[in-house]
Amino acid sequence: MPRRVVALAGGVGGAKLADGLYRALPSDALTVVVNTGDDFRKYGLYVSPDLDTVLYTLAGLAHPVNGWGLADDTRQMIEMMKLYGDEAWFGLGDKDLATNLLRTEALANGQPLSVITQDLARRLGIGATLLPMSDDQVATIVDTVEYGSQNFQEYFVRFRWQPVVKRLEYRGSESAAPAPGVLEALESADLIVICPSNPVLSIEPILQIRQIREALQNRRAPCLCVSPIIAGSALKGPAAKLMAELGMRATAAGVADYYGDLLDGFVIDDADHASSQDISTRVWVSNIVMRDAGDRIRLASELLAWGTELRRGSEVRGQ
Repeated sequence: MPRRVVALAGGVGGAKLADGLYRALPSDALTVVVNTGDDFRKYGLYVSPDLDTVLYTLAGLAHPVNGWGLADDTRQMIEMMKLYGDEAWFGLGDKDLATNLLRTEALANGQPLSVITQDLARRLGIGATLLPMSDDQVATIVDTVEYGSQNFQEYFVRFRWQPVVKRLEYRGSESAAPAPGVLEALESADLIVICPSNPVLSIEPILQIRQIREALQNRRAPCLCVSPIIAGSALKGPAAKLMAELGMRATAAGVADYYGDLLDGFVIDDADHASSQDISTRVWVSNIVMRDAGDRIRLASELLAWGTELRRGSEVRGQ
């Protein structure tokens, strides 16, 4: 079994697989590098939705149906905002406010996001290392036909990802540096996993940071990816719709093409078995739907075993 695993993640699908890896590995063996292109400020608070989704999932606190937010949370604050006439389109939960208040105060006191994130994870009893992709601000901007340029949360939450997308911009990525610990984790990893997250909204912001992409291109460990697309559809969110709008093939094979030589192996669902011949990298076919904790652990264990096999094969070839 790999001793050091790095997962790149964002969104609910990414958090689920990260949780499976966390459960299948010794708790300190996993580093999760999380997309922060979705981060924004609301009501004066610094909100980091993908980081919080992974944080709550690894802590066993995530909403069991939504996959995001906290289980048994209430929204009395949001209801009061509506009473004041605010549109209140971004639904912060009352317990969720605690995370955002602590993060915002710590940032105002000069602490970097990476330190704050690791502190919050420690307080929730998480043994894995949880890192933002960068301490610098990177914002995913969505250029739409109907409303022009919008920040990600307006597109995704306010308009429920229905506008037609013409272009994506990862503003600030050209000057952003990886968060402390990210490059070290990638360089020392025995296995790197790209989670079944939206390729262009959740993973690409991470890859837009030049040093992270270069570290992946120069990797010594196998890099595996689980497809976020099954039979031409995403289980959750706009991945298939968005890929089609941007002129990509909205299929598992299209996702493999998108990542290209960053991958040493690609995991697809049984439903896409017939398309495995269209994928240029090695393919593993399995049931990749993660309905419960058992599914998460099973899929993670398959990845870990396959990664070990690929790593051993690489070492033999290198002798």
